[in-house]
Amino acid sequence: MISKLFKDMLQGKSVIREFAEYAQRRGSEIGYENVFDYSLGNPSVPAPEKFTQVMEDLLKNENPCALHGYSPTLGNNVFRKVVADSLKRRFGIAYGPEHIFPASGAAAALAHAFRCISKPGDEIIAFAPIFPEYQPYVNQTGAKLVLVPASIPDFQIDFAEFEKVISEKTAAVLINTPSNPSGILFSDDTLKKLADILNKKQKEYGHEIFIISDEPYREIIFDGKEIPYVAKFYDNTLSCYSFSKSLSLPGERIGYVAVNPSCKDAEYIVPMCGQVSRGIGHNCPASIIQLAVAKVIDMTSDLSVYEENMNLIYDKLVELGFEVPRPDGTFYIFPKALEDDAVAFCKKALKYDLILVPSDSFGCPGYFRMAYCIDTEKVKRSLIAFEKFVAAEYPNK
Repeated sequence: MISKLFKDMLQGKSVIREFAEYAQRRGSEIGYENVFDYSLGNPSVPAPEKFTQVMEDLLKNENPCALHGYSPTLGNNVFRKVVADSLKRRFGIAYGPEHIFPASGAAAALAHAFRCISKPGDEIIAFAPIFPEYQPYVNQTGAKLVLVPASIPDFQIDFAEFEKVISEKTAAVLINTPSNPSGILFSDDTLKKLADILNKKQKEYGHEIFIISDEPYREIIFDGKEIPYVAKFYDNTLSCYSFSKSLSLPGERIGYVAVNPSCKDAEYIVPMCGQVSRGIGHNCPASIIQLAVAKVIDMTSDLSVYEENMNLIYDKLVELGFEVPRPDGTFYIFPKALEDDAVAFCKKALKYDLILVPSDSFGCPGYFRMAYCIDTEKVKRSLIAFEKFVAAEYPNK
C-alpha cells in the first residue's frame, strides 16, 4: 500500500510551484520573455568566473577518485576547515572544523538540525511570514511547527504573541533573517530581546532551547547594511547556510550546519548529524563541490542586480499605492495586496502576465511575494504591466 501521508500531500502542492508551473505553460504560448514570472527564488546571476576556473582545474589536475568518490561521513576535512576559518574571521566566533557539517544546501542543513535537537511531540516556533516549506520540514520529523503571527508593519517579532506560545514543549526557535518572503532583517535589538527571553525560559524549563538560524540570504544585503550574525547573540545557535544564493549554485546543493562552539553539547552535534544522515539517507554533498567551494569560500556572485531590481519595484509599487515593507536584503519583496483576498488578487494579475505568489501559505494572509531575481530589463517591462493591472482592476486605489 502506498503512503497515505505523501498521497494526501499531493492535494496541497506548493503554491509557489503551482504559479511557477503556470508561468512555464504561459511562456510556451506567448514566449517566456513576455511572462513576468516572479514566482521562484532561482538566482538570475551567474556563478563567479573563478568558480568555473576552479572546477576546470580540479577536473584536469586532481585525482578522479578523490573528486568523484564518497566524502567522509562528516564531510571533506578541507571544506570543514575552510568554512570554520571563514566564519571565525568574519564573525569572531571560534569555530573549528569539528563544528561544521556539510549538507546538500540549507534544506538538508535544516533537516539535520531539527532532528539533532528535537524529538516527536516537541515544538519548534517560527515567526510569520515564513517560507511555506518549513511546515513539512518540521512536521515530518515528528515535532510540530508553531507559528507566531506576523508583527505588522515592521515584520520584526511580536514578543507578546511569542510569549503566549513558548512552553516546556519548545525545543527550538526557527528564524530566517533576512527573510524569505519579506526581505526584512531582524535588528540587533530584536535578536537581543529574543536571546534574553530564551535564556530566561531555559532556566525556567530546565532544558535547552535552540535557535536554528536559516541563513541562505546572508550576503544579499542592501543600503550598505551589516547583517547581525545570530550566533553572536545566543550560545545555543545552529546556523544553517547554503551557497545557493551567494555563489548562485542552487543546483549544486551545497551548504552546512555550523554549531556555535559555546552551544550546549557542541561536541556531539556534528557527529549526531552523521547519524541523522543514516536515518534519512541524506548523506554528504558531492566531493568535487565541497573541494571547489573551499577554494572560493569568501567570494560571491555579482549580487548588485538584486538591489537594483528591488529599488525599481519598490519605488513603482509605492507610487501605485501599495503598502510595502522595504526589503533589507534577499531577492524578495512582500507587498500588501490591493484587496483582502491575496489569491484573488494574484489570479487577476495573471491576465496581465504578472506571476505573483499569494501569501496565505506564508502564514500572513493579504500579501503577495515577488521573487525579483530576473533580468532588470524584464523588471522594467513588468512595471508597465503593473500600471495597467492596477488601473484596470483597482481604479479607485
